[in-house]
Amino acid sequence: MMNVTKSTTTPQPGVIQQTVYSILYSISFAHLLNDMIQAVIPAIYPLIKESFHLDFSQIGLVTLAYQLTASILQPFVGLYTDRYPKPFSLAIGMTISLVGLFNLAFASDFYWILLSVSLIGVGSSIFHPDSSRVAYLASGGKRGLAQSIFQLGGNAGSALGPLLAALIVVPYGQHSVLWFGIAALIGIILLYNIGSWYKTVALPKVARAVHETSLSLSKNRIIISMFILILLMFSKFFYMAGMTSYYTFYLMDKFKLSVKDAQIQLFIFLAAIAIGTFAGGPLGDKFGRKYIIWVSILGAAPFTLLLPYASQLFTPILAACIGLLISSAFSAILVYAQELMPGKVGMISGLFFGLAFGMGGLGSALLGTLADHTTIGYMFDVCSYLPLIGVLTGFLPDVEKKKK
Repeated sequence: MMNVTKSTTTPQPGVIQQTVYSILYSISFAHLLNDMIQAVIPAIYPLIKESFHLDFSQIGLVTLAYQLTASILQPFVGLYTDRYPKPFSLAIGMTISLVGLFNLAFASDFYWILLSVSLIGVGSSIFHPDSSRVAYLASGGKRGLAQSIFQLGGNAGSALGPLLAALIVVPYGQHSVLWFGIAALIGIILLYNIGSWYKTVALPKVARAVHETSLSLSKNRIIISMFILILLMFSKFFYMAGMTSYYTFYLMDKFKLSVKDAQIQLFIFLAAIAIGTFAGGPLGDKFGRKYIIWVSILGAAPFTLLLPYASQLFTPILAACIGLLISSAFSAILVYAQELMPGKVGMISGLFFGLAFGMGGLGSALLGTLADHTTIGYMFDVCSYLPLIGVLTGFLPDVEKKKK
C-alpha cells in the first residue's frame, strides 16, 4: 500500500501530483544496494592483485573498464529510455550486475575480471538514469527533496560497500563475493515492484511530461547554461576528490597527526557531506535551485581559501563548513538541469551521474599527480580556488520564474 501526501508545490503538467514516499524510499534503498555492489570492486583490489599477480597497470585497466561502462554509457541509456520508456529496465540492470558479481566470484584470469567488472558497470549505467527518473516522477513537484532522498541511499551504499567487503571478502576470499548477490536479488525484486508502479501509474503520464511547458529559452542559451553546469560540477567534484582522497595525508603532513586522528577528521568531513547532500534538495525546492547552487559552490570559497592557512583547531571547523556547503549542490544542479530540458530526464540524469563518477576518479588521479610533483600543501592551495568557478552561476537563467 503506497503512502502518499499531497505536495505543497505548484502542480506541474504531466507528472504525479502527489509525493509517493513509498516509491522514493524504495528507490533510495535500491540505490543503496546498487552503490554498495559497485563499492565492492575497488575494495577487493588488494585481494585480486595478490591472487592473480597483477601489477598496478592492470589494476588501472580494471578501474578503466569499470568506469567506462559505469559512466560513459549512462547518458546514452538515459537518452534511449527518454524516447522508449522501459519500466522494467531497472530490474534488468540489477540482473546484469548480479551476473557480473557471479563472474567476479569465479573469475580465473585477468580478462575474466575485466568482463565481470564491465558487467557490473553496465548494470549501474542502466540503473542510475531510470531510477533518477522514477524519483522525479514520484516527487509530486518536490523534485529537490526526491533527489536528496534518492542520493542519500547511494551515499550510504558507497560507505557500506568497503566495510562489508572488509568483513566478508577479505577474510573469506574471492568466492565470498557471491554473498553480495543476495543484495542484488533483493534489488531485483524491489525494482520489479517499482517497475510495476512505473508501468501502471507513472508511464501514462510520461508522454505528457515530455510536453511540459516550454521555458522559452533559445537553444544557444540552453547550451551555454548546460556548459556552465558542467563547469560547476567540475569545481565541486574535483575539490571533493582532493578532500576525500588526500585530506588525511594533508593533516598528517601539516599537523603531524596520527593515522587514527586524521581518519577521525575525515569522518567529520564526510558526515558534513551526508548532511549537506540531504539538505540541498529541499532547500532548492524552497528558495530556488539557482540560489542554492550559488550559495553551495561560491559560498564555500571563503572557507576553502582559508583552509590552507588555518590552525589545527580551526581546520576541522572549516572542513565541516566546506562539506556542508559544497555537497548541497548536486541535487540542486541535477534538478535544475532536468527542468532546463524537460522531457530529457533520463539523459540529464545519466549525464550528470556519469560526470559525477568520472570527474571524481579523474580528479583524484590528476590531483595525486600534482601532489607527487609538488607537495600536498601546494595541491590544497590550488584546489582552494576551484569554488570561485561558482561565480558563473550568475549567468544561469531563473528557471523557476520562467516556469511561472
